[in-house]
Amino acid sequence: MSFRTGIGTSDADSITLMGRDLASELMGKVTLTELAFLVVQGRMPSPEQTRLFDAVLVSLADHGLTPTVLAARLTYTGAPESIQGAVAAGLLGAGSVFLGVVEDTARFLDEIGDDVNGAVAREIEAGRRIPGLGHPIHKVQDPRTPRIYAIAEETGQLGPHLRRLTELSEAHTKQTGRELPINGAGVAGAALADLGFPAALLRGFALLARTAGLLGHLAEEMEHPLGMPLYREVDERAKYDPPTGE
Repeated sequence: MSFRTGIGTSDADSITLMGRDLASELMGKVTLTELAFLVVQGRMPSPEQTRLFDAVLVSLADHGLTPTVLAARLTYTGAPESIQGAVAAGLLGAGSVFLGVVEDTARFLDEIGDDVNGAVAREIEAGRRIPGLGHPIHKVQDPRTPRIYAIAEETGQLGPHLRRLTELSEAHTKQTGRELPINGAGVAGAALADLGFPAALLRGFALLARTAGLLGHLAEEMEHPLGMPLYREVDERAKYDPPTGE
């Protein structure tokens, strides 16, 4: 019995990744962004694809003291010997509200095809939120969105998903009379889909990017702890409400 992989292998003297010698052909010659593209798509990206891909990853690295960051910081407070546990705690909270919208938007854009107006009407009638539209903080415009569109345009990477996302926003405004901004996670998902990545992997790229942000927050937590003061504040404000028996 043999177990096959086309990603990488190693022996006593070398490490091979995607058919290339890691030390002599990749280290010092490709960026982490290019490497991530290579291992997933099996080829090196063009300079234009690298620029858009890198911009998307940067856009997803951090968004302040979000629940994922608080989870990481509080986990570090309880287990400072486990940096991996703190990072993992931050990543495990990625879902339909935070970060997961990257994947959800791409899936939605794939599913609706060219029936943008019909899809918007159905979601409105069902009372469902449309992935990629609206943001709790950026009420008028998410600053990441026009930048991603501009880079996609400049690099010739503005594809069907990004165009459809614009159509989706316009259709929603027309049908509801409300102008919701295209959020950063949504535009990131559309851009990644236009770069050729399948929707099922997109949340993984969001986690890859957010890991950098989490490490920054944990470095700050080590120097200027927030977790313990936060815990104490919550503990002092907590009120015990015992159950009432019949």
